[in-house]
Amino acid sequence: MYQFEKVNKKLLGSQIEDELMDYILKEPVEIGQKIPNEFELAEKFGVGRSTIREAVKALVSKGILEVRRGSGTFVVSTISLEDDPLGLSKFQDKYKLALELFDVRLMLEPEIASLASEYALQEERERLKELCDEVEKLYREGKNHIPKDIEFHTCIARCSKNRVVETLIPVINTAVMTFANLTHRTLMQETIDTHRAITDAILRGDGVGAKCAMVMHLTYNRQALIRLLDEHTEAKKNKTSDKASSKTSDE
Repeated sequence: MYQFEKVNKKLLGSQIEDELMDYILKEPVEIGQKIPNEFELAEKFGVGRSTIREAVKALVSKGILEVRRGSGTFVVSTISLEDDPLGLSKFQDKYKLALELFDVRLMLEPEIASLASEYALQEERERLKELCDEVEKLYREGKNHIPKDIEFHTCIARCSKNRVVETLIPVINTAVMTFANLTHRTLMQETIDTHRAITDAILRGDGVGAKCAMVMHLTYNRQALIRLLDEHTEAKKNKTSDKASSKTSDE
């Protein structure tokens, strides 16, 4: 359990931002869960509510938190989008960004998996299996699996022994993170099964099998994303319609 420490009230919002991020990681507050309200946080950190609001706003801008009117503030990621060297955090429509990233992944990752099956060293194959096991364990325990998931895909890219592919790792990592933050564990079994199929194919040096398994993995994810995008679009339409109806009735 995270232990709060009273902080000097003169500390800047950026320092409270770090404290709040530390709390999210150590409590831990899982992705999809709500953080305490600003009254509680102000009391726990020993600062004013305005300082808490500043810290929350900063974490929202970094893709860590999301404020939902009438519901509270929720954790949507534990990995800051600012850590993305591609600068993709500037794109506001995360659904569209995730879909475009999938287009890129489908162009790249099946071939990368095929190369990995040919060129991976024995110790790399063993590490890949360990990562596959670790992702499954975290997923089944309801813990944050995203960092290990990213490490899994990074390992495959490095196993390709293609130096250009290694420079593209940030694209893959950002895509994995963006998708995971939107879907909130809705594809647990599909992810576990396809990760295992990719790993098994690479371990036995089956390039075609690795390519097909990666295509299947990405296809499951892309279909789920399209469903979420449809739901998101429909919800926005309904919200607009409700506002229009309310305005008409008020008149």
